[in-house]
Amino acid sequence: MDLIADILLTAGAFGAGIYCYVLALRLKKFTTLETGIGGAVAVLSAQVDDMTRALEGARSAATGSVASLDALALRAETAARRLEVLLASLHDLPDPAASGTVPEASPSAEAPEGEDDDPEKRLRFVRRRPVRDYAEAAE
Repeated sequence: MDLIADILLTAGAFGAGIYCYVLALRLKKFTTLETGIGGAVAVLSAQVDDMTRALEGARSAATGSVASLDALALRAETAARRLEVLLASLHDLPDPAASGTVPEASPSAEAPEGEDDDPEKRLRFVRRRPVRDYAEAAE
């Protein structure tokens, strides 16, 4: 019985040794820098560095855009204030029809011969949309 127990104990120790050897080979492949988890970590580290640089570039571009947009908004507010002042000053001008003086018409706007010289008549311009072809409208 002791002999059978010794044989089983030796076989178990031999099996555990083979199992440890296989695990050591797998662990060695797993930790190699080029192909294993080390390679994956190195690739991910390089990608993180690239993404960090790209993020910094995007952040600096966004900061520049914010600065230019702030400057443009300030210019627009200034222009709006100027327009408000100009419009307010137009309300202060006297009405030419109320003062009895009507500005003279330019020579190009005069009525053709044979028509009344009525100052109330003015040229009227009418804009019309061009007629579209059905094939063009369908596109």
